[in-house]
Amino acid sequence: MSLVTESMKVTKPLAGNNQTTPSEEDNSSRIGVLLGLTAYLIWGSFPVFFKALEGAAPLEIVCHRIFWSLVFLFILVACRRQLGQVGTTLKNRQVLLTLCGSTLLIATNWLVFIYAVQHGEVLQSSLGYFITPLLSILLGFLFLRERLNRWQMFSVLLALIGVLNLTLHHGQVPWIALLLAVSFGLYGLLRKVARVEAMIGLTVETLLLGPFALAYIVYLTTQQDSSFLAGTLRLDLLLPLSGVVTAIPLLLFVAAARRLQLATIGFLQYLTPSLHFILAVGLYNEPFSRGHLISFLFIWTGLAIYSGNTLWKGRAAWQRKGN
Repeated sequence: MSLVTESMKVTKPLAGNNQTTPSEEDNSSRIGVLLGLTAYLIWGSFPVFFKALEGAAPLEIVCHRIFWSLVFLFILVACRRQLGQVGTTLKNRQVLLTLCGSTLLIATNWLVFIYAVQHGEVLQSSLGYFITPLLSILLGFLFLRERLNRWQMFSVLLALIGVLNLTLHHGQVPWIALLLAVSFGLYGLLRKVARVEAMIGLTVETLLLGPFALAYIVYLTTQQDSSFLAGTLRLDLLLPLSGVVTAIPLLLFVAAARRLQLATIGFLQYLTPSLHFILAVGLYNEPFSRGHLISFLFIWTGLAIYSGNTLWKGRAAWQRKGN
């Protein structure tokens, strides 16, 4: 879930390549929807995957996720002959500083998400990723001077009321949900201003963290505290697989985003937190009180208003373009 925003940077088609027939566009859209659904289903099933990693500490899991993602992405970038772009990005001081910030944010997001899964707080992860699109609107207004219309402002207000209600009802701030939303929202903000292609950016981010991740893995091994290669076949297989699981939905989404309108992508993105919600309440039997229901209703209403407004603006723009 935490990689969606960076993929959005590749949605614009290349100039001069948009001469397609209606049938070709329809076929491309169908393929795009299939690819997008697959990506979001994988992200939505992340709680199941990371639940299976119980026995390994959250920080150890994140380090393996970073290291094996780097290995997988490095192979892909090498096969695509894009290692030169990685080197160019590392030499660009401004972009590199931006990616350093985004790297810390995405690592925080991954760590908090795994903590939530392992501590029975999948419902909070769902809440956090439902809040994220509305928080992104607010960040765009504050930092990018993007204008908000009345419906967008109202949708953000409803989300705020939902979070405040949950805080008052349970007597504590839903810090997991807020930290997930803030870390990913700020991550998306930095990736939006960083002039770098999606896969190259992710490769650089994992490259920046890779040495620290590997050092911690080696440290755990020397201290005999490592869960990897410690006699548990399940963890020996799943920890390296966590890197592949991280990268594959991103690649699927990149392919989908090139074929779909942003409005379609916007609707698809709610599939992931919806699946987290279903897993939390239906499979993991996490407590879902009346206070949860009221808070989610406020946030769901805000998302419905935001999505409807986005769809209406997109349709109006399409009609103007057709005329």
